[in-house]
This record gives sequence, structure tokens and C-alpha cells, in this order.
Amino acid sequence: MKLLFTTCLLFAALNVFAQRPSILPGISNALTGNDKRKIAGKDTVIESDTSKENKEPRYFYVTGSTNFFVNTKGGVAKRFAPSMEFGRTYGIFDIGLALGRLNSVSRGSDTSKFIELRPTINVFSKGRFSEALCLGAGYVIKAKQGLMTEICNSINFNISTTVAIAVVQGYCFFDGTNSSRNAQYMGFSFTYNFLKKHSVNKQRKKAAIVSDN
Repeated sequence: MKLLFTTCLLFAALNVFAQRPSILPGISNALTGNDKRKIAGKDTVIESDTSKENKEPRYFYVTGSTNFFVNTKGGVAKRFAPSMEFGRTYGIFDIGLALGRLNSVSRGSDTSKFIELRPTINVFSKGRFSEALCLGAGYVIKAKQGLMTEICNSINFNISTTVAIAVVQGYCFFDGTNSSRNAQYMGFSFTYNFLKKHSVNKQRKKAAIVSDN
């Protein structure tokens, strides 16, 4: 009888110890934090994607301007100064090359056609509105006052990601060998941005103009 009781007690003890290892791994995982259900590195991926979205858009653009000099004698033809600018945007900075005329008439060999390099920086933006500052330098072809410099500022409104209009005001300075002069102008400009559909740059441009609305 004593032998039978001892045998039963031995089997019961072995059964208890056989089940105990299934509990220990759970305890050890809780202590060490090695739970298989946790996905490692998820926050890193999200931060990486977020940093990519914060990059500024880059794209080409073309701008048509209709400016009028306000301190020049004469009619509309004498005051009207149209131009076209083609360039590239790097976030808040634009760099473009402009071709145009200082008026719609020319006198003798003195021409009004000019070519100009125009760097522009966006100094303020709020939703679809922004203000930009332009500092330009160029050459008036075959003119007595051939060296041309320009400073201007504009208030811009983004109608969409690809189309923008602006009111522009600025000053032009003309220097020659024996004379110099300056002129003030005001006008309007129309800009088209070359952005592909569903491109990353178009998404970033859209995020920039609607972020503060």
C-alpha cells in the first residue's frame, strides 16, 4: 500500500513540473520585452516618410508680365513694358531668365529690348497668398544706357497648384557711359507651373498652399 501511494505521488509531481515550462517563457518575455507581437522599427519608418514629405517642391515655370512705367512721359506705347520669364523653383527660391521690352516703341538705333537674370525669394506666405522679393540684373540690347538692374516685390495668389497671379511693383535703374536714369513701374503677372499629375512635387506644392487655410 505504501509503495502504491509513493508511486502515485511521484507521477503527480512529474506532471506538475512538466506543465511549468509553459508558464516560464511568458514570464521571461514579459521581463525582457521580447514579445513577438511588437513590430520593431515602425516609428522609424513613419519618421522617414514624414521627413520626405517636408522637402520643398522643385519645378519649372513660365511667367508673363504686363508692366507699365508710372513716371514716364508719353502714351501707353511709351509706358507698356511686356516680358516673359522662364525659370525653376527651388522651394522658396526662384531663378529665371527674362526677355522683354521697356516700351512698345524704339527711337533710332536705341532699342528697348532687354535680357535679364531674375533671382526671386519668397519672404512671406500664408495659405494661397505670398510675398516675394526680386533682385535682377540684365542688359538692354544696343542701348546707350545698357546696364539694367531691378528691384521689385510682388503679392502672389495661387489659384491652383499650377496657376498663380501677382501684382508687381518695382524700380529699374539704367546706367550708361555718360548718363543714367531710373524708372518705377507697376503691373500684373501670370505664372504657370510645370507640374506633372500625381507627382510628389505637385503634392508638396498643394500641401504648401493649403497648410495654413
